[in-house]
Amino acid sequence: MNLVAQKTAPSCTLVIFGAAGDLTKRLLMPALYNLASEGLLAEGFSVVGVDRAALDRDGWARGLTATMNSFTEDPTAEFYTPQLDAASWGFVESRLDYLQGDFTDAALFGHLKERLGGGNVIFYLAVASRFVGDLVDRLGTAGLLDQSAGGFRRLVVEKPFGSDLPSAQALNRRILRQAQEEQVFRIDHFLGKETVQSIMAVRFANGMFEPTWRREYIDHVQITAAETVGVEERGAFYETTGALRDMVPNHLFTLLCMVAMDPPNSFAAEDVRTEKFRLLQAIRPVPPEDAVRGQYTAGEEVGHPVPAYRDEHGVDPASATETYVAMKLRIENWRWAGVPFYLRTGKRLTGRRTEISVHFRPAPYRLFRDTPADHTTPNVVRLLIDPERGFETQFDAKLPGPSMRLGRVCTRMRYDDFFEQKPSVGYETLLYDCMRGDATLFQRADAIEAAWAAVQPVLDDWGGRTDAGATYAAGSEGPAAADALLARDGRSWLPLHEERSAPKTAETAGALTSSVTQKVGRPREG
Repeated sequence: MNLVAQKTAPSCTLVIFGAAGDLTKRLLMPALYNLASEGLLAEGFSVVGVDRAALDRDGWARGLTATMNSFTEDPTAEFYTPQLDAASWGFVESRLDYLQGDFTDAALFGHLKERLGGGNVIFYLAVASRFVGDLVDRLGTAGLLDQSAGGFRRLVVEKPFGSDLPSAQALNRRILRQAQEEQVFRIDHFLGKETVQSIMAVRFANGMFEPTWRREYIDHVQITAAETVGVEERGAFYETTGALRDMVPNHLFTLLCMVAMDPPNSFAAEDVRTEKFRLLQAIRPVPPEDAVRGQYTAGEEVGHPVPAYRDEHGVDPASATETYVAMKLRIENWRWAGVPFYLRTGKRLTGRRTEISVHFRPAPYRLFRDTPADHTTPNVVRLLIDPERGFETQFDAKLPGPSMRLGRVCTRMRYDDFFEQKPSVGYETLLYDCMRGDATLFQRADAIEAAWAAVQPVLDDWGGRTDAGATYAAGSEGPAAADALLARDGRSWLPLHEERSAPKTAETAGALTSSVTQKVGRPREG
């Protein structure tokens, strides 16, 4: 979304439960700072932080200011700006308030109701998932979710939304006893990434792609979210979650929806969300034999030794929690019948990469059979999301010379080369849309449940195991069992670690690369 072209959001109060937590400091405050910089927050905007931490308004504000200033010192941070704009941060800081209290104390919600009055309010639950149900009940009981004519009360719920299908269904029922579906904004920050949102534009705005984006032309699709980091200080959390629950029904399925959903009738929120639900509903429940789990052992990252998962802080020395998952999905609808989707995600892998690669079927008639060019390169379209952001195509071209020889050609578009990039954490669009009441980028209850239903057979199978599944060395491509999952279909994963160097000749590298990196003009307005 182009924030500059948008209008100021309606006046409202953002109430953040978990105000002293990491999410508020690292993501929500930088996002509000960016919105203030673009002039998208109303003069009547305000923030009320709620937490058990023994803070007052000034102490909370000083801590947030210190954190914001620290973002000017680390260019590798998720949010980095060379200099903090005093006016923009001052706009946010001057509108901060703080309320100390225990989430289980009914009196806290009475005090909050008095402070808020009858205006527009967004309640952001930046808390551990175990608190969500109780918080919603107390907000509802206190009347804080009651909407007046012309006003709104909205609820933002972070992932994970449940831990399996039964718990997700129970949480949805509990929330919808206190609020209407249109008041609930289930957030997945992956949808705040510009490159994720742009997938729909690439697909639906270009006649060269949309007609071929279907089973007649596509052989298979790979979706990857690979990390080089381990669990860091989140061992205790990760022990009860694992890679599947942490990444697949939310982040990876978000990418799946964007790349595989049918065109909506319009970009209206319900039209888009209905198509996403239809896609998720069409996924055949994944049989356990189509899923691989793994756990990293000791190894090396960038030449430095790193510990095994079981040796990480907060992790059971006999843990059976998976840090890697790969699976094969089958989508039973008219567009994708017979086209496998392969998903993988893991920690402590050899490369950091989030991308979607669409592999096309070979040309039906092999004109080059029995020539020196009888081996053709698979045509692949790669949607690069993180850390490189862009779009890449791979195809064959004739090598210069008197004989017919083919070489791999890559064309690559990087967003940073074509469009001005500003510091962003991905929450800017999501917060702004919530203020405006646009639920396009948020998950509906039925879609959440459909996602869990797709992986429930795997969760049931893994829940009864005491082993960690396949192992893989930290710094590797992942477990061999994941390679075998594709090999049985005659396919293979794209490598996680690739050298992105200058173009080489076919004689030295067997391929030609042409990078499209120059700016060709500013994007059109409107």
